[in-house]
Amino acid sequence: MTRFLVVPQWQGSPSARAMRLIDGAEAIADDLPRSGLTRVDVPAEAGEAVGTGIRRFSTLTRVRDAIADILDSGEEPALIIGGDCAVAVPAIAAAAKRHPSLAVVWLDAHGDLHTPDSSPSGALAGMTLRATIEPGPFVADPLIPAARTVLVGARALDDAEAAFLDGSGVTSVTAGALTDPAVLADAVAATGADAVYVHIDLDVLDPAAVVGVLEPVPFGADPAHVTASIARLRERMPLVGASLSGFAPATRDAAVEDLGTILRLLGALA
Repeated sequence: MTRFLVVPQWQGSPSARAMRLIDGAEAIADDLPRSGLTRVDVPAEAGEAVGTGIRRFSTLTRVRDAIADILDSGEEPALIIGGDCAVAVPAIAAAAKRHPSLAVVWLDAHGDLHTPDSSPSGALAGMTLRATIEPGPFVADPLIPAARTVLVGARALDDAEAAFLDGSGVTSVTAGALTDPAVLADAVAATGADAVYVHIDLDVLDPAAVVGVLEPVPFGADPAHVTASIARLRERMPLVGASLSGFAPATRDAAVEDLGTILRLLGALA
């Protein structure tokens, strides 16, 4: 996987500091090989909900469609660099189109399992994983079944998300379980998938490991355990798409502190 799509989208985030995601994506882009890098234009305007219950929906759909057009233009898998985690949805759609038995691994401190009706913020970032497994305003048809979805490291679930997760068929793996790199690979293999897409939101990591996130959550994963788990997973089945999101350094200078960790994660995915 050698193509990188940099998508400095902030409109999906609920945070008042969401525009830091622009600097985060650009800081990562500065360390990527330019020959394989494509920047996706993100409109400057916030956008409107247009009756969907999703804030900034009009802009988010424009970016979704731009990503989809780029991915449809070539067969080679791409690694998507956000921005907020909604950038993963069109990439999952593209991977699922080519691999009907795809599994999705979603590493995130949050569940991202809300709907427009249950979300307290109306922010798409809190609905992204749910949008891949149930129809809604952002995705008309489910992309993958819940039974081929593995949520990793989630430890900040709202009540509505926890209730959905309990009866959904989604497999949940704790951050602590990644100390054994076989756990993730075994969980994905148990879904019956023959290919996998991996999304990493940086807040899945322990706050001691990465500073530049909008909402740090204690007791997260160790980056070395994440990379080892992905390596073991890739031994079991092909990785056919990936994304990384949530880098929001306080300043561009402050980004340097986290870039080593981020580049190691990208190395595991690429």
